[in-house]
Amino acid sequence: MASGSPSTRVYSKGKVSLIVALGVVAAVLILFPAYRLFFAVSVGLGLIVAALLYLRNKYAPIKEAEIDNKRPLGL
Repeated sequence: MASGSPSTRVYSKGKVSLIVALGVVAAVLILFPAYRLFFAVSVGLGLIVAALLYLRNKYAPIKEAEIDNKRPLGL
């Protein structure tokens, strides 16, 4: 029988999955040097997009009045 509550098991599973994913990424970057540039460019672009979205939302957030149709399906 498994020990711990269901929420503990889910948390542990997610934590282990994250560690495995990081290990796979590290192994690919070590074993295949050609992927290093692709990974670096991808992470760089992701950080730039995240920063732009953060700054846009911080200094010019969407106001509720700007949203035209809140129920597009009429539900």
